[in-house]
Amino acid sequence: MDSNTWNTLISSLPNPHLLQTWQWGQLKAAYNWKPHYKTWQDPAGNLVAAALILERTIALGGMAAKLRMLYVPKGPLLSDWSDTALRGRVLADLQAFARQRRAFFIKIDPDVALGRALPGAPEATDDPVGQAFTGELRQAGWHFSADQVQFRNTVLVDLTASEDEILARMKQKTRYNVRLAAKKGVSVRLGTSADFPMLAKMYAETAVRDGFAIRDSAYYLRVWQTFLDAGLLQPLIAEVDGQPVAALMLFHFAQRAWYIYGMSLPIHREKMPTYLLQWEAIRAAKAAGCTYYDLWGAPDEFVESDPLWGVFRFKRGLGGEVFRHIGAWDLPVRPWLYTLYTQTLPRILGLMRRRGKARTRRDIQEGLE
Repeated sequence: MDSNTWNTLISSLPNPHLLQTWQWGQLKAAYNWKPHYKTWQDPAGNLVAAALILERTIALGGMAAKLRMLYVPKGPLLSDWSDTALRGRVLADLQAFARQRRAFFIKIDPDVALGRALPGAPEATDDPVGQAFTGELRQAGWHFSADQVQFRNTVLVDLTASEDEILARMKQKTRYNVRLAAKKGVSVRLGTSADFPMLAKMYAETAVRDGFAIRDSAYYLRVWQTFLDAGLLQPLIAEVDGQPVAALMLFHFAQRAWYIYGMSLPIHREKMPTYLLQWEAIRAAKAAGCTYYDLWGAPDEFVESDPLWGVFRFKRGLGGEVFRHIGAWDLPVRPWLYTLYTQTLPRILGLMRRRGKARTRRDIQEGLE
């Protein structure tokens, strides 16, 4: 198996995710994960499902023996999620694989929709496939995970319409700000790998200002370079008078684009550079043949007190539709170890986040001195 073979295979399935690509598996291999690439065929030999399965060995609570966990990021991928038999077959095989690898649990988080639009809204609809699948997961012993590694919900912008129609779907204020930015002299250019160190610093400054934890810059430099080299990333940089003031990483794979990393400086915010930046990302994704632009993340609970509400309001202004997904589910293969892990992990993650924020602040301060 190689990158072209795997990516071509999963591209034949509906809505293959960026985190199921060969590149993501190889990237995570550099951080103590072992990638496994598994496929399912029908009796005629046609591909009907696939999964990049990441395996990690961890030490837990001072135990002498090291333990294995498995994670299927934004997967598995199925040719037809309405096929009950196929869903059951894939779940059973994932459980068998976890036992074969002597893992104590396995996590999945496929982009299977529970519904569209905000719950309770007049236009809200439920997806019967997602509703049925969550019932099957519970019946098979899976638990809704307390550790939601990826965002459960998102906003998707339909790119199949014309640019004029996409603009018309935006909120009036968003559309105004896109045009204002252009009038105020904001320009957007395609970045290169030479920009990555500057963008990593900007991302760190954004994290400190907005209060979210990030990894060290070396991780992001590796992610961006990996996907840039594969032709699956376009860095877009907004500038005022030649000075970078905001940027985003536009990933794309198999007719879908993702906005995963965004960064900005506090200067020239009155010129609305992030609005023009998103419009140019939409245009670039459409030009690349993408049919949807995934804005990567919406609140788990759609209430104004959610920390993501401000960002979510900005994303909705771009005229996208809310998709609510089933989220991450865990299958405890060795239940007592899983219980110990889930009780210990939140404390470990809390400590790591506090240390990460402190380290980021320190690194930025040292860079300013």
